[in-house]
Amino acid sequence: TECVSGCVCPEGLFDDGRGGCVEQKDCPCIHNNEWYSSGEKIKVDCNTCTCQKGVWKCTDHVCYGTCMIYGSGHYNTFDGKFYDFDGSCEYVATQDFCGDKNSSGSFSIITENVPCGTTGVTCSKAIKMFLGVSDDSQYISNKEYKEIQRDVGDDVQYWNRTVGLYLVIEASNGVMLIWDKKTTVFIKLSPSYKGKVCGLCGNFDDKANNDFTTRSGLLESNPLNFGNSWKQSPMCPDVTHEIKPCDLKPHRKSWAEKECSIIQSEVFKICHSKVNPVPFYEACVHDACSCDSGGDCECFCSAVAAYAQECIKAEACVFWRTPDIC
Repeated sequence: TECVSGCVCPEGLFDDGRGGCVEQKDCPCIHNNEWYSSGEKIKVDCNTCTCQKGVWKCTDHVCYGTCMIYGSGHYNTFDGKFYDFDGSCEYVATQDFCGDKNSSGSFSIITENVPCGTTGVTCSKAIKMFLGVSDDSQYISNKEYKEIQRDVGDDVQYWNRTVGLYLVIEASNGVMLIWDKKTTVFIKLSPSYKGKVCGLCGNFDDKANNDFTTRSGLLESNPLNFGNSWKQSPMCPDVTHEIKPCDLKPHRKSWAEKECSIIQSEVFKICHSKVNPVPFYEACVHDACSCDSGGDCECFCSAVAAYAQECIKAEACVFWRTPDIC
């Protein structure tokens, strides 16, 4: 594309980006700053992309969406918007009762946030999942799981099982809840809910820029106003300012930065080009500063595990736990 002194490829051959010359059929493809040879496959969400003549050809399955809520108020929406919100109340994480007051829906997931530590940040303590029009509900609180049958309704069936560290509740209407019995919750929705949900997890329409839609349908730019609109009880106080626990506890800041640096270190190098480590590192420092009433390591480990989980989704398996770390 511009004049460069040195060697170029002979007629009919193409530069392969690695210092060699290849025929067009062998041209490599690039993804997240990494080169892939012709014929190599990568996973993007639930789709498989194959490199053909320098261009990616992908399957077009419609994928499940995932929203992650973890640590002290970190949210990663279905459309991948990352933000922090520290409110002490019950909030709608996601539901398909959107639109007017009388709109019908089939599920609602509520997160109850309580203070964790003394700086005022909050962690998700209990998750309530309401299924079906008849309001069957499950209730997941700290290490406990209980079912509350309101009415007998057979419109939505569900199963719960334990997978490793996680408790998984899967419903027949395409809603899945995965909980690590601490402060990390994943909500997975089938593609049929695209654009039909609302709450702190956004609207699942593949566009991150409109995720801050309030309960009244307005588009907000400020995460605090957006978060406050989804509280369940008008009695709860609004969040008026972002809490910066490292400023309140400066003596913890250097420890937090030192521990969390593992996210940006060589250990996670293969993941850096696939999942941006910066928001996860910042969230880790925030949590490590704020967890000052016990459970320091648990907060730190949950924050690193959240990044590791995203890496696994992007097919970058990282072995980061050691006898000394988590």
